[in-house]
Amino acid sequence: MATLSSSAHSLAECLRMTRTIALNCMLDTVLGGLAASLAGWACGYPAPMSGGAWPGGVQVLGMAGLGVAGWPFRIFQQHWRFAGRSDFWRLGGACALAGGLVLGAVALLGAPAPAFGMVYAMAAFVLLAGVRGAYQYWRQGLRGPGGQQRVIVLGDGEDASRFLALVPHMGRRVAGLVLEGRQRRPGRRPGGLPVLGQVGDLRAILSALGADEDWMVVVADPHCRGRRLATVLRMAHESGTPVRCMPDLSALTGTARAPLHPVRLADLLPRQPVAPDEQGLASMLRGRRVLVTGAGGSIGAELVRQIARHGPAELILLDMGEFPLWQVDIDLEATAPALRRHLVLADIRDSARIERVFARYRPELVFHAAALKQVPMVEANPCEGLLTNVTGTRIVADAASRHGVRAMVLISTDKAVNPASVMGVSKRIAEMYCQALDARARRVGGPDAMRCVTVRFGNVMGSTGSVIPLFQHQLERGGPLTVTDPRMRRYFMTVSEAVGLVLQASACGTGAQEDELAAALLRRGGVFVLDMGTPVRIMELARQMIVLAGLRPGHDVQIRFTGLRPGEKLAEDLFHSQEILQPTGCPGLRMATPRTVDLAQVVNIMDALTVACRQGDSARALELAGQLVPEFVHNPHGMVTQVPAGQADVERNAS
Repeated sequence: MATLSSSAHSLAECLRMTRTIALNCMLDTVLGGLAASLAGWACGYPAPMSGGAWPGGVQVLGMAGLGVAGWPFRIFQQHWRFAGRSDFWRLGGACALAGGLVLGAVALLGAPAPAFGMVYAMAAFVLLAGVRGAYQYWRQGLRGPGGQQRVIVLGDGEDASRFLALVPHMGRRVAGLVLEGRQRRPGRRPGGLPVLGQVGDLRAILSALGADEDWMVVVADPHCRGRRLATVLRMAHESGTPVRCMPDLSALTGTARAPLHPVRLADLLPRQPVAPDEQGLASMLRGRRVLVTGAGGSIGAELVRQIARHGPAELILLDMGEFPLWQVDIDLEATAPALRRHLVLADIRDSARIERVFARYRPELVFHAAALKQVPMVEANPCEGLLTNVTGTRIVADAASRHGVRAMVLISTDKAVNPASVMGVSKRIAEMYCQALDARARRVGGPDAMRCVTVRFGNVMGSTGSVIPLFQHQLERGGPLTVTDPRMRRYFMTVSEAVGLVLQASACGTGAQEDELAAALLRRGGVFVLDMGTPVRIMELARQMIVLAGLRPGHDVQIRFTGLRPGEKLAEDLFHSQEILQPTGCPGLRMATPRTVDLAQVVNIMDALTVACRQGDSARALELAGQLVPEFVHNPHGMVTQVPAGQADVERNAS
């Protein structure tokens, strides 16, 4: 049924295109005949079909000439309402060729008329271009939605041209440009549009335009992100002017309309997103059996979605939560129905169950995203956090090694650096165990030994337990928004980009993508660190979310400070001060070389830690954790500690 429906749709599309081309061909050739009549009249030649020197009349010659000349330049396939500068160049070429053909035909008929061909070509171009321009004007003036709302475009002439090409129905509503950089003085007309001023003058520009009409600011500059965009949003919001952004051009296909979208929180992040190398990911994932633990979580679910796009042979989804696992399966049913997948309900702390899972499904790649991540929750239940994040990671890694897995990827966190919480120290111990396994495999295990790749990054927007869903929930209730401390700052990245870079790091760490520097650092216990940009002040994030909701911070919605929670720090680090952060051959990825510990030493302490946790002896468990991670300075009461070195300059600049 799906095949028949697809074929019927393709046939209908083919018929529609054929009808459009036929109609364009008929209209253009008729215009060609009219142009020939005008040229004949202008040159004083006999009227058509009057028995003069040209049998059949000049209209037939004009129609035939344009009908032949139009095909090489594909003018009949043009969509009139989307016609742009390149289309009018092609019209000029077709008309010039048609003029030459008609002139040659006239000469063969024995009536030399050198001026006729030139006049005919000019008349044909004026008629064809004029009709197209008039049609666009009619479409924009009579069929454009949105009433009398006027538009200010933020961007240069090239940005404005792209905006008008993608959103042609707004062409007549553009009042002018607001520019940054060179050639930004008022009076210039890049792209034929007047310059109203600089971005810094936007508040005054909006005030001068007055309230007689509705105004909208369209951000057409693709580089206007982060603080620049936040500044534009704040100035426009003060005058009650909405701000819209251009869509992602890579997501547009064919003649699809380009809907403008409101400013999103991801647009305000102070960093440019990095796209992964799709070819390298495909070579790592295509045809493989892939296991994702924690597949129902925010990171795990996005891992599943992106892995499914690269054609794995099988996908094993493991989680201990029934409902989130079902949600991921429903999503895959819609996006990758042909993919063979298995849903596994299991606890990673149950070694016997994990052993059976590996024995049955024989995965080749393992992405370990299962973890307890909510800092205050793990502080209140330290033994459970250590059992899941430390013992569970060890159980999965050992089972993977025994069953011939090619590589295991550990999802880590910036909270593992200089940890102040139980969650942070548990993830650092998990890192150390995977480091020790990988170092041994690269040293004595041979090319077939399992690789352990660790990827460390900060907060992802919208993840379970993060501050953004909390702020959204508080906004829905009318506030206030609760911020622990005005100096609190965190690294942020969108979940899709973070997972894309995790897969990129996996390809780099497993050899699917060659990187000699990364390979050398991995032999020394290196871990991948995502380039998270600059940290974001949580108080500023709260303000931006209030503005995006169309409200005023401090007036419509209040911001209340509650103090640090147990285990929290004012700022997180992506690497230890003694680690040397090295670049890699992959954009968006760096490598740190944290302290490594001998595998036997890690195993001995982890054995004792597991026993202490199963006995509920949290004091002994934390003591053992401190032996493995001497930089662990526990902050169980949420006391404010000094901002780490290196953050002071950032703090001053942000202020």
